[in-house]
Amino acid sequence: MSEVTSALLAGAIALALVLHLMWLVRASRNRASAALAVEQASLRCVISDAANVSDGTAGIVTWEGSWNGRRVQVRTIVDTLATRKLPVRWLSISILEKVAVPAAFDMMMRPGSPTTFSNFDHLEHTLPRAPGFPAEAVLRTDGRGARFPQGLIASHLDLFCDGRAKELLITPKGVRIVWLLAEAQRARYGVFRQADFGGAMLDPALVERLLTSISALRDAINHAERQAA
Repeated sequence: MSEVTSALLAGAIALALVLHLMWLVRASRNRASAALAVEQASLRCVISDAANVSDGTAGIVTWEGSWNGRRVQVRTIVDTLATRKLPVRWLSISILEKVAVPAAFDMMMRPGSPTTFSNFDHLEHTLPRAPGFPAEAVLRTDGRGARFPQGLIASHLDLFCDGRAKELLITPKGVRIVWLLAEAQRARYGVFRQADFGGAMLDPALVERLLTSISALRDAINHAERQAA
């Protein structure tokens, strides 16, 4: 085989590889766009006016809208921190309405490593855990000496019994719960280092359940504050 023929063959192989990679990228983008459209349609079963307000941050999709007359936010977050054995996909549900608390109250379950969805690691003050809180929960605040209705909060923690609820954040501006939506498939991640979540999608029933839970907690805190005033 002549040098010219070898060079042409090598060039053809290189071009074929480039074209194949471009096809894979386009196919991946098309699948992602289709999955996003399905999730938005699913979310609108609960939040009819849900709008995608994502800022382009890789791995994070954010929707905002109204539910039962309250401003809410739904966010999915792909967490690929090297400290984790496997990437995970978190679901963050927030009610963006005022809450009668003096500072941020953050309950994190098993806070053994940094997170991409929370400022928990930066809160300076650890709170004593009142009866009724999960044994694996750590409580922190950004307000030295701030007091919270821990007994009332503890009575609204049923969602934290099955191990998928990760964080409960209560601030004067709203309430948020973070839920483990899916964990990457071990085999695919081990071989290809790709975070494949096995087609796990937003479940409208789960979104409704989480919104109902944190809404009830917010109402209970505000009601108790009005009663005490």
